[in-house]
Amino acid sequence: MKLADLSPETLEKIKNIEYDRNIDKHDGPYDWAWSIEDNSVEFINMDGFEVLLPIEKNHYPNIKTLRVIPSADGRMLTIFFTDSTKAFAFEDAGLGFLAICEKIPHENFFVATVYHEWFVIDNPLFNEG
Repeated sequence: MKLADLSPETLEKIKNIEYDRNIDKHDGPYDWAWSIEDNSVEFINMDGFEVLLPIEKNHYPNIKTLRVIPSADGRMLTIFFTDSTKAFAFEDAGLGFLAICEKIPHENFFVATVYHEWFVIDNPLFNEG
């Protein structure tokens, strides 16, 4: 799926969606207009779901999906992933990302409404069968 395949009306809807972002201690509500107009983003497939994340396209080859959790009603996804594009000073800390994405009504894709850094923590208790 490509942004170029969407109708102008659907693109306008996406541009007006706001999302919460907390990366590198910079936070705030952002809207999708700048990323769409700048042509810096594109859909990425994460475990079979088409998702729009506020990540530049050149990062996509370096993204590793850890977990994709759909809501019971299919309207939201919670995604945990890593992005090895940048070399982080605290690489051993396991820096990752968390995105909560919502499905656009009458469409087959999801758009991030929350995008945060996340320290990848593996609690063995939760791995017990």
